[in-house]
Amino acid sequence: MISLSHLKKLKAEGRKFSCLTCYDSSMAKALEVAKIDSILVGDSLGMTIQGHDSTLPVEVTDMAYHTAAVRRGNSHAFIMTDLPFMSYATLNDALQNSKTIMQAGAQMVKLEGGAWLSETVEVLTRNGIPVCVHLGLTPQSVHVFGGYKVQARTRETADQLIADCQAVVAAGAALLLLECVPAQVGKEISELFPQIPVIGIGAGADTDGQVLVQQDMLGLNFSHVAKFVRNFMKEQSGETAIVDAFKAYHAAVLDGSFPALEQTFQIEL
Repeated sequence: MISLSHLKKLKAEGRKFSCLTCYDSSMAKALEVAKIDSILVGDSLGMTIQGHDSTLPVEVTDMAYHTAAVRRGNSHAFIMTDLPFMSYATLNDALQNSKTIMQAGAQMVKLEGGAWLSETVEVLTRNGIPVCVHLGLTPQSVHVFGGYKVQARTRETADQLIADCQAVVAAGAALLLLECVPAQVGKEISELFPQIPVIGIGAGADTDGQVLVQQDMLGLNFSHVAKFVRNFMKEQSGETAIVDAFKAYHAAVLDGSFPALEQTFQIEL
């Protein structure tokens, strides 16, 4: 089974790693066959599985249920799970809900936010709970942003994002996830923290790992498709097309061909 120390070793060696969302046992097994390095049991299940128009209705019980299903189906990948909307508003909430998620089978919890999360990150880490902090476009704050928009579009806002990363890393964050930021910013942050793996989604090709929502990369998103998505299913054929798509994604992340220029935000800061 891949561990956090393995992901850190990959970064130290300059090797990329792959990550996909997953919510059920059968797809988790397919990801194992494809040798995907890490799995995010994302609160994106609110949209992909439950049919909501955002992640906000998702509950901790939903995340624990799907985490347990994924863990039963996959004994290879590193598994991290989202703490959903308002489930870490207080330190006690964060501790109790992280306990539930870790006992369901996760190896790490993921929180959305910035420097204000530092105390929470410190307390969770002190209690043996590894933390990934999700920065940039954070879907749980979609109503604050006024929609799903590229973040850190100016030097000033990019520097603020970097300051947020520095604060949570100092507090003990073991992994960072950057969403919808210019490629230059993704590269800067990845290089700034030599010991902390950085996963990107719409953050350029220079982050240490890449993550996509599984339904997006399989062409199963029938509404808006974000710029950073690539349909790997369309490139495959045959009876094992889904597993082949997973394998193609894994290979493209490792060889650096994904994300390509057309899946990258190029903004001069």
